[in-house]
Amino acid sequence: MRLTGPPCVDGLRERLGGELFSRVAGPDGPRNRARIHGTPGPRWFGPERPVRRVHGDASMFIGGLSALLLQSLHPLAMAAVAAHSGFRGDPWGRLQRTSTFLATTTYGTAESARLACARVRSVHERVSGTTPEGTAYRAGDPRLLGWVHVAEADSFLRAHQRYGHRPLTAAECDGYVADMARVATELGVVDPPRDRAELAERLDAYRPELRATPQARDAARFLLLNPPVPLVARLPYGVLAANAVSLLPGWAAAELRLPRARVVEDLCVRPLGSAMTSAVRWAMTAPPSATAPASA
Repeated sequence: MRLTGPPCVDGLRERLGGELFSRVAGPDGPRNRARIHGTPGPRWFGPERPVRRVHGDASMFIGGLSALLLQSLHPLAMAAVAAHSGFRGDPWGRLQRTSTFLATTTYGTAESARLACARVRSVHERVSGTTPEGTAYRAGDPRLLGWVHVAEADSFLRAHQRYGHRPLTAAECDGYVADMARVATELGVVDPPRDRAELAERLDAYRPELRATPQARDAARFLLLNPPVPLVARLPYGVLAANAVSLLPGWAAAELRLPRARVVEDLCVRPLGSAMTSAVRWAMTAPPSATAPASA
């Protein structure tokens, strides 16, 4: 029985998947993938852990973009990103470094995960400055690290529950937050939330500190209106971006002055987001071997 599609379809799938992988993982992607998945040794997370399902799903494209928008609402975090991250001059490089870190801590050996976290901590220790308003910040400040963590964990989980191939159960959602806490602790976050209720409480606790600075709104315009993607990719990127905005809490979208229309989101934005995520998932999943048994 033939389980692959027609050659032209399989070829298109391979080309699209390869292009997406090269954009996200960079030129060292194949070598990093082989090292992360192929190196023997104990892992922080076994194959059954929720973090593996979430971080391996195409919904991360939407969740990651939504996380960046949400994280920008802390003035100190945004000032640090604007001054030190190089997200404008090298946006793809920043994405590739982030994706490699996530892959290493999620799927790599425990030793590789620890080294990856140590490198990030070392970078954070060297990053400090002042906001345009004159407030001092340190990237290694545990309070600031905590905000970046909870915004990321919440966004990734929201995206997976809405667009993921297999949404998590309530218990698995708590498990995902607990898995993320393992990485956060290694990065220097003090007492990270360990279930979904704690995550929601922690997000609420940060609310008085959050507001959209001119830097945050400028970053949102860059990410949503002037993305560093080829012209041919603007439409699919626009669908992902619209869904990243729809994933934000209402107050966050309002702070960033991003338009929201519930009817449009329900009838158009979310269905298109689900379709686009499915297309990305299809492109990045290798077709089954033509010789594989039907049960494979």
